[in-house]
Amino acid sequence: MEFRVAASAEKPSASHSNLPLFNPRYTFDTFVVGNSNNLACAAAAKVVENPGLAFNPLFLYSGAGLGKTHLLHAIGNRAAMNHLTALYVSAEQYTNELVTAIREKSTDEFRQKFRNVDMLLVDDVQFFAGKEQIEENFFYTFNELHSSNRQIVVASDQSPKSIPLMKERLRSRFEWGLVADLQQPDFATRLGILQHKAQRDEITINPMYWNISRYK
Repeated sequence: MEFRVAASAEKPSASHSNLPLFNPRYTFDTFVVGNSNNLACAAAAKVVENPGLAFNPLFLYSGAGLGKTHLLHAIGNRAAMNHLTALYVSAEQYTNELVTAIREKSTDEFRQKFRNVDMLLVDDVQFFAGKEQIEENFFYTFNELHSSNRQIVVASDQSPKSIPLMKERLRSRFEWGLVADLQQPDFATRLGILQHKAQRDEITINPMYWNISRYK
């Protein structure tokens, strides 16, 4: 098995003046691809090429630290390069902003923010489970974006079927497109990640430690 870094020279930028910047370190260039995450990475790149058409929604799931958030930011950075308006938000932030909008009677502004983008990227959607009013609001946000062929990408620590307390109608929406998991990387991929980080941070490591055969 070989690992590789997803190829495509890119310089991230903001997609819109009033939308948040994406993490400049989280691009497709810096994502190390192996057997454990190849499908998820390929699908993420595809939705930027054909937003709203290729896989809508794209649902990414894995345990912590396996690359979900990296891919969400990579999508956002590539979308900005393609002059698309992309908004990244955690489910908790979405919840807090909705609560504030309801309290301050500014729900129209809230809808404008989340329903008038080319791509909506939502992290940790399992946070919505069991919050009936929040789930209902996101359900309608999802429907409006999907019906107008706006791209939706969501990430979770569990597959849609495994998220406890989530309403079936929202769970089923998450399964409309492609569900892709990121698994624990094998040794070669872990080594590739280490090599990439060493190069990025300009750290010199004795070449003998890169010899995979020594550890088999």
